Amino acid sequence: MAEKSAVSRVEKLFAVKGMNDILPPDSAQWEWFEEQVRAQMLRHAYRNIRTPIVEPTALFVRGTGETTDIVEKEMYSFEDKLNGEALTLRPENTPGVVRAAIEHNLTYDGGKRLYYMGPMFRHERPQRGRYRQFYQLGAEALGFAGPEVDAELMLLANQLLNDLGLRGVRVELNSLGVASERHAHRGALIAYFEQHSELLDADAKRRLHANPLRILDTKNPAMQAMVQGAPQLLDFLGEASLKHFDTVKTLLNACGVQWNVNPRLVRGLDYYSHTVFEFVTNELGAQGTLCGGGRYDGLFELLGGKPTPAVGWGMGIERVLELLKVQGLTAGSLAPDAYAIVAEVSGLAVAMQTLQVLRSQGVSVQMHAGSSDGMGSIKSQFKRADASGARFALVFGPDEIAQGVVTVKSLRDGSGAQSTQILSQSEQWAKSLQSPA
Repeated sequence: MAEKSAVSRVEKLFAVKGMNDILPPDSAQWEWFEEQVRAQMLRHAYRNIRTPIVEPTALFVRGTGETTDIVEKEMYSFEDKLNGEALTLRPENTPGVVRAAIEHNLTYDGGKRLYYMGPMFRHERPQRGRYRQFYQLGAEALGFAGPEVDAELMLLANQLLNDLGLRGVRVELNSLGVASERHAHRGALIAYFEQHSELLDADAKRRLHANPLRILDTKNPAMQAMVQGAPQLLDFLGEASLKHFDTVKTLLNACGVQWNVNPRLVRGLDYYSHTVFEFVTNELGAQGTLCGGGRYDGLFELLGGKPTPAVGWGMGIERVLELLKVQGLTAGSLAPDAYAIVAEVSGLAVAMQTLQVLRSQGVSVQMHAGSSDGMGSIKSQFKRADASGARFALVFGPDEIAQGVVTVKSLRDGSGAQSTQILSQSEQWAKSLQSPA
């Protein structure tokens, strides 16, 4: 008996848990979403900015906050082997946008409206709507101090979500006032929590003096009733801050956007001021915040720039796409307009030449690919054409090639086939093959 040769198997590799591949047909939904975003940003005169995925760790320690969960627990940080520099995969992109604006002096000639889409990274336990590599859409308005830009950004997010067809998304907002008002509120907050110290969990006790605002955002059920009774920042706002907030609400009302004030909606860092807001759904469980933003007038100075007002928001793309799925609003298709059926290898040259003309006119065409011994039967090719989702089959058979025509057959509505000239008229009938917009 012949001895079998031992074949060593190479170990199969898998993606990092919480960092997901996006494959067809799901990728079509992503492409569709990105097209909607670009169209919306163009209509609002926001321009694209692309920053590095890797930034200096110090940028996020300063810009995101030393006492935040992101910096304390979630950042992917490492030392550059070349020069020992401390680097981090970006956990969010607002600090990167501000760093770029300072470095390149973007606001020297006036304010800038910017947007970005891309991956962010946080080291946390993967769960629905919360991944280690996740994708975020963001819009930032730099150099504008007025409340009208706060409202504009909220209207931009609201219009995008409406155009996507999403239902039941509510808008919550609050005002953080200015530093002196937050300082007075902070003192009252610490005093209140100290009076109820027996109810504070370990995280709350740790944050009590370093970042007491974050206690208001606790998810601990045992602390909810106590936190509800805490002093509210709105009661500490002065005339100018209240006017800013009232203007935002008035503008939202004028544009038909419903909202409610959530006094517990806060940001735990001192460079935030005035308006903060979130777009929230009840249909995604604990990960129900689709979009969150606010005004961060102090961040430029914190990162070494000149005082510059700024406001922006970030939107979780996976969460938006998940909500679309939950609500049955899937869109985006990988189906080509037409599928080319080529009966014989000898017809490939004419077929491919014709398809190039069609593609140059904007028609999406998938050509059948045969095996090494031929193109396969017409019947099997029609099955592939139907499975592709194409609306039309283009048949390049021996008779068609000889007569200089192609047979165009509808695959969806049962209408009959028709023949047309291959090259001389292909530009004219290309539009009839395209899917409706």
